[in-house]
Amino acid sequence: MSTFARITGTGSYLPEKVVTNRELEAIVETSDEWIVARTGIRERHVAADGQFASDLALEACRGALAAAGRTPGDVDLVVVATSTPDMVFPSTACLLQAKLGITRGAAFDLQAVCSGFVYALATADLFVRSGTFRCALVVGSEVFSRILDWTDRSTCVLFGDGAGAVVLEAAPEPGILSSHLRADGRYASILNTPGHVCGGAIQGDPTLKMDGGAVFKLAVRVLEENAREALAANGLSVDDVDAYIAHQANIRIISHVAKKLGIPEERCIVTVDRHANTSAASVPLALDVAVRDGRVRRGQTLLLQGVGGGFTWGSVILKY
Repeated sequence: MSTFARITGTGSYLPEKVVTNRELEAIVETSDEWIVARTGIRERHVAADGQFASDLALEACRGALAAAGRTPGDVDLVVVATSTPDMVFPSTACLLQAKLGITRGAAFDLQAVCSGFVYALATADLFVRSGTFRCALVVGSEVFSRILDWTDRSTCVLFGDGAGAVVLEAAPEPGILSSHLRADGRYASILNTPGHVCGGAIQGDPTLKMDGGAVFKLAVRVLEENAREALAANGLSVDDVDAYIAHQANIRIISHVAKKLGIPEERCIVTVDRHANTSAASVPLALDVAVRDGRVRRGQTLLLQGVGGGFTWGSVILKY
């Protein structure tokens, strides 16, 4: 009998500290009106001192496990998508595994920046469908506040910290229908964090750099193309998509892609206003919010999309 992989529970977590657009007005030359009009963002959450990606992930995983009716002892695979790991090594996934009390199976990090969760979900799906593992925690967790230049008004207003997680389990009927992952390293220069550590010292600039206009144009183009590819691969039309959950970077990107695809506004899940761009955490965060408020229900067809530095992008179509 064929084995498939299905999401059985979702969870998310946002740090307690909230930074509003009004508060940013005192830090950089910007305004609440400008930020809302250009991005849709109203506030973001910032991790406390000593609070790391694995800590945020831990809370999101607890919520997902509870929703799935599972315990850490049921989990045999942990995949964490992050660009802001706790340390160089071991992986954030291994640190999370220990905090959850899991002592079996595998754990590793995956780095595809804002496409990270989509990449991680596609990877875990292959492991589960192969029969290698039966119950996976797939997580996106980020503390982007640590890599921002808080004097750069073009980037510091856009990002926040958070985590989202799903439990992905072996199932007799399809859950994940297909995944479509893409990358083009020629665009590395338009979104990156170029610094690194050598000999205990920082070399280069360790803060996020972005060509906003170039990122916007590329993101809209590749997301539309990738969505059409994913729908065609499954013999689906836009009318078959019950909920569109794109990377929560900018409301204008989401609305532009949805309009090009013909997805009605009411079927677009938007949460960027309350947590800004949380990179790999944004898609599972939005999914969990939509599940808990009833906009996403069992049996519905979902289109998930990520796009980010690399340049990377991808889609997952699933039956929830």
